[in-house]
Amino acid sequence: MPEAKLPIAALATDVPLRIRPSIYPAKFSHRVAGREKRALGDHFGLKNYGVNLTRLAPGSESALRHAHSKQDEFIYVLQGAATLVTDSGRTVLEPGMCAGFPGGVGNAHHLVNESTDDVIYLEIGDRTSGEDVTYPDDDLQIATIDGRRQFAHKDGTPY
Repeated sequence: MPEAKLPIAALATDVPLRIRPSIYPAKFSHRVAGREKRALGDHFGLKNYGVNLTRLAPGSESALRHAHSKQDEFIYVLQGAATLVTDSGRTVLEPGMCAGFPGGVGNAHHLVNESTDDVIYLEIGDRTSGEDVTYPDDDLQIATIDGRRQFAHKDGTPY
């Protein structure tokens, strides 16, 4: 059976929204309600890194505040004003501003839309295997348990 032909170009807003709005355990998923992602990298079959066009409605968060053990992450704001929350404090990011988070540094981060307008940004991250993720503000981690990456409590008990 021939492989499906991947597109060469597309209008980013024509790429379908990600079907599942959140992979977080149910007790956390409400925090990212109002977040919509278009997986641009997946649309083109990219394997080494992901690119998402993300919209944050007023009052929503990009993710729970987190730090990656290995994977790098980069964000670039296209529209609106997002508050970047890191271990260093809070910074308002406006269109044209960007931020980067090297894996393994431990600087936990996320975006919060504290404005009354939508925020639209690009998020780009690599797909290095063996990744663990810590969430310093919540009883949550992504860890390898029984050979499988999954959400767990900080004591290692799976969700």
